[in-house]
Amino acid sequence: MLHIQRILGKMRRAIEDYKMINDGDKIAVGVTGGKDSLVLLMGLGRLRDFLPVRFDIEAITIDMGLDNTDFSPIQEICENLRINWTLEKTVIGKIVFDIRKEQNPCSMCANLRRGALNNAAVRLGCNKTALGHNNDDVVETFMLSLLLEGRVHTFSPVTWLDRKQIHVIRPLIYIEEREIKGVINRYGITTVNSQCTVAGKTKRYSIRELLRELTNEYGDVKGRIFGAITRSGIDGWKPAGSRDSRKSCMDLPNKQDKEPSGTN
Repeated sequence: MLHIQRILGKMRRAIEDYKMINDGDKIAVGVTGGKDSLVLLMGLGRLRDFLPVRFDIEAITIDMGLDNTDFSPIQEICENLRINWTLEKTVIGKIVFDIRKEQNPCSMCANLRRGALNNAAVRLGCNKTALGHNNDDVVETFMLSLLLEGRVHTFSPVTWLDRKQIHVIRPLIYIEEREIKGVINRYGITTVNSQCTVAGKTKRYSIRELLRELTNEYGDVKGRIFGAITRSGIDGWKPAGSRDSRKSCMDLPNKQDKEPSGTN
């Protein structure tokens, strides 16, 4: 099982490599209540106490209005970390599934949730939003873009949203999903049940299965793909010092991006 200090070390490395946080920032953390967003929230809450820069945190949860979801695990963590929490009520679920009746709803759902999050962040006076996309998400998005769109692309560690005048940061880019699961299990963290009604039926899930098969056959495929991304010249992926950042942190053993769907 994984200790939180390892997660904090990798988050700090990502923050420093890509200059994600500056003195005086007010950061809105998008918290679905899934494992990724809860680890992101806990990590930033702890880093706030010892990073050399001073910053504030606002936790924001977008309620899609699909059912009577119990968000109390988020509230409890926010209270323990002394972080203000906003539950933003929306009708996104009704729009996507009842009005538009989308057959492949992930992209629309992600865009609407992202818009609601950024609107709430601006209203609360935040200049940055933090999302819980992890190392696996980086690689999966790259593979989705390559195989389905024929382009070499993935989301950036830091993105500037011109229309909202806000930066999006992704401090979990060096952390693998298995590590996040390890922290959740080790500390007995209660997650919020997903409001998504199509979980496990997406193209992203198919790519995840493909990567699992390739890993079984060829070893650390995801690690090599991530290393290629950091060396490739893809927008926003050149870290400070131009080193292979995933390799260095794993040794411990502007244009708006398309939002990855199906991320907690």
